[in-house]
Amino acid sequence: MKYCGSLYVIKDSEKTKAFYKEILGLRVITDFGANFVLTGGISFQTLDSWQNFIEKSTDDIHLNANNGEMYFESEDLDDFIKRLDSRDDIEYVHPLKTHDWGQRGIRIYDPDHHIIEISETLSNVCKRFIEQGLNLQEISQKTMLSEKMINRLLKK
Repeated sequence: MKYCGSLYVIKDSEKTKAFYKEILGLRVITDFGANFVLTGGISFQTLDSWQNFIEKSTDDIHLNANNGEMYFESEDLDDFIKRLDSRDDIEYVHPLKTHDWGQRGIRIYDPDHHIIEISETLSNVCKRFIEQGLNLQEISQKTMLSEKMINRLLKK
Protein backbone atom coordinates (compact mmCIF):
# COMPACT_ATOMS: atom_id res chain seq x y z
CA MET A 1 0.00 0.00 0.00
CA LYS A 2 1.24 3.48 -0.87
CA TYR A 3 -0.25 6.81 0.24
CA CYS A 4 -0.77 9.00 -2.81
CA GLY A 5 -2.22 12.26 -1.52
CA SER A 6 -5.31 14.04 -0.29
CA LEU A 7 -8.28 15.53 -2.12
CA TYR A 8 -10.29 18.55 -1.01
CA VAL A 9 -13.77 19.48 -2.23
CA ILE A 10 -14.19 23.01 -3.59
CA LYS A 11 -16.88 25.18 -5.10
CA ASP A 12 -14.91 27.22 -7.66
CA SER A 13 -11.88 25.74 -9.47
CA GLU A 14 -10.57 29.02 -10.86
CA LYS A 15 -10.84 30.84 -7.53
CA THR A 16 -9.03 27.97 -5.79
CA LYS A 17 -6.27 27.81 -8.40
CA ALA A 18 -5.70 31.56 -8.15
CA PHE A 19 -5.63 31.50 -4.33
CA TYR A 20 -3.05 28.71 -4.10
CA LYS A 21 -0.89 30.28 -6.81
CA GLU A 22 -0.97 33.81 -5.37
CA ILE A 23 -0.70 32.89 -1.68
CA LEU A 24 1.45 29.74 -1.63
CA GLY A 25 3.10 29.79 -5.05
CA LEU A 26 1.63 26.43 -6.09
CA ARG A 27 0.85 25.66 -9.72
CA VAL A 28 -1.46 23.28 -11.49
CA ILE A 29 0.41 20.17 -12.62
CA THR A 30 -2.60 18.15 -13.83
CA ASP A 31 -5.99 19.53 -14.78
CA PHE A 32 -8.99 17.34 -15.54
CA GLY A 33 -11.52 20.18 -15.36
CA ALA A 34 -13.56 19.22 -12.31
CA ASN A 35 -10.46 17.75 -10.67
CA PHE A 36 -6.93 19.16 -10.60
CA VAL A 37 -3.63 18.56 -8.83
CA LEU A 38 -1.25 21.24 -7.59
CA THR A 39 2.48 21.03 -6.97
CA GLY A 40 3.06 19.04 -3.82
CA GLY A 41 0.37 16.55 -4.83
CA ILE A 42 -2.66 18.29 -3.34
CA SER A 43 -5.81 17.42 -5.29
CA PHE A 44 -9.05 19.37 -5.51
CA GLN A 45 -12.42 18.40 -6.94
CA THR A 46 -15.56 20.42 -7.52
CA LEU A 47 -18.48 19.82 -5.21
CA ASP A 48 -20.82 18.71 -8.00
CA SER A 49 -18.32 16.23 -9.37
CA TRP A 50 -17.44 14.90 -5.92
CA GLN A 51 -21.06 14.32 -4.92
CA ASN A 52 -21.48 12.19 -8.04
CA PHE A 53 -18.31 10.21 -7.26
CA ILE A 54 -19.44 9.31 -3.76
CA GLU A 55 -23.14 9.07 -4.66
CA LYS A 56 -24.25 11.55 -2.02
CA SER A 57 -26.31 14.72 -2.19
CA THR A 58 -24.59 18.05 -1.75
CA ASP A 59 -26.45 18.31 1.60
CA ASP A 60 -24.31 15.38 2.81
CA ILE A 61 -21.05 17.22 2.05
CA HIS A 62 -19.97 19.80 4.62
CA LEU A 63 -17.33 22.42 4.01
CA ASN A 64 -16.03 24.63 6.83
CA ALA A 65 -15.69 21.69 9.23
CA ASN A 66 -12.48 22.90 10.96
CA ASN A 67 -11.44 19.26 11.31
CA GLY A 68 -8.17 19.10 9.42
CA GLU A 69 -5.53 21.18 7.72
CA MET A 70 -2.95 21.35 4.98
CA TYR A 71 0.51 21.98 6.41
CA PHE A 72 3.20 24.10 4.78
CA GLU A 73 6.55 25.41 5.98
CA SER A 74 8.15 28.69 5.01
CA GLU A 75 11.86 29.50 5.04
CA ASP A 76 10.93 33.13 5.76
CA LEU A 77 7.74 33.15 7.81
CA ASP A 78 7.97 36.86 8.65
CA ASP A 79 8.08 37.80 4.96
CA PHE A 80 5.16 35.45 4.23
CA ILE A 81 3.08 37.09 6.99
CA LYS A 82 3.88 40.55 5.59
CA ARG A 83 2.55 39.37 2.22
CA LEU A 84 -0.63 38.05 3.87
CA ASP A 85 -1.09 41.29 5.80
CA SER A 86 -0.89 43.29 2.58
CA ARG A 87 -4.03 41.57 1.27
CA ASP A 88 -7.63 42.20 2.27
CA ASP A 89 -9.01 38.82 1.21
CA ILE A 90 -7.32 36.58 3.81
CA GLU A 91 -9.45 35.08 6.56
CA TYR A 92 -7.37 34.05 9.55
CA VAL A 93 -8.05 31.05 11.75
CA HIS A 94 -5.64 32.65 14.23
CA PRO A 95 -2.79 35.17 14.11
CA LEU A 96 0.88 34.25 14.42
CA LYS A 97 1.46 32.13 17.49
CA THR A 98 4.35 30.22 19.01
CA HIS A 99 3.63 26.60 19.89
CA ASP A 100 4.95 24.99 23.08
CA TRP A 101 7.88 23.43 21.17
CA GLY A 102 8.95 26.86 19.89
CA GLN A 103 7.77 26.70 16.29
CA ARG A 104 5.93 29.80 15.08
CA GLY A 105 2.95 29.41 12.79
CA ILE A 106 -0.23 30.91 11.45
CA ARG A 107 -3.43 29.37 10.12
CA ILE A 108 -5.66 30.78 7.41
CA TYR A 109 -8.70 29.61 5.47
CA ASP A 110 -8.71 28.97 1.74
CA PRO A 111 -11.76 30.10 -0.31
CA ASP A 112 -13.71 26.96 0.71
CA HIS A 113 -12.72 27.24 4.37
CA HIS A 114 -10.13 24.49 4.39
CA ILE A 115 -7.52 25.31 7.03
CA ILE A 116 -3.96 25.97 5.89
CA GLU A 117 -1.15 26.08 8.43
CA ILE A 118 2.07 27.84 7.49
CA SER A 119 4.89 27.50 10.00
CA GLU A 120 8.58 28.18 10.06
CA THR A 121 10.88 25.25 9.32
CA LEU A 122 12.24 23.28 12.26
CA SER A 123 15.75 24.13 11.10
CA ASN A 124 14.87 27.83 11.47
CA VAL A 125 13.45 27.13 14.95
CA CYS A 126 16.72 25.48 15.99
CA LYS A 127 18.81 28.30 14.47
CA ARG A 128 16.69 30.87 16.31
CA PHE A 129 17.24 29.05 19.60
CA ILE A 130 21.01 28.91 18.99
CA GLU A 131 20.97 32.68 18.33
CA GLN A 132 19.09 33.13 21.62
CA GLY A 133 21.93 31.32 23.42
CA LEU A 134 20.32 27.94 24.07
CA ASN A 135 22.56 24.87 23.96
CA LEU A 136 21.70 21.57 22.23
CA GLN A 137 20.33 19.99 25.39
CA GLU A 138 18.04 22.97 26.06
CA ILE A 139 16.86 23.00 22.45
CA SER A 140 16.19 19.27 22.65
CA GLN A 141 14.12 19.70 25.80
CA LYS A 142 12.13 22.57 24.27
CA THR A 143 11.54 21.05 20.81
CA MET A 144 11.36 17.36 21.81
CA LEU A 145 13.87 16.66 19.01
CA SER A 146 16.96 14.55 19.60
CA GLU A 147 20.31 16.35 19.69
CA LYS A 148 21.29 14.30 16.62
CA MET A 149 18.27 15.62 14.73
CA ILE A 150 18.97 19.17 15.88
CA ASN A 151 22.54 18.91 14.56
CA ARG A 152 21.19 17.69 11.22
CA LEU A 153 18.72 20.57 11.07
CA LEU A 154 21.39 23.12 11.95
CA LYS A 155 23.52 21.96 9.01
CA LYS A 156 20.74 22.79 6.51
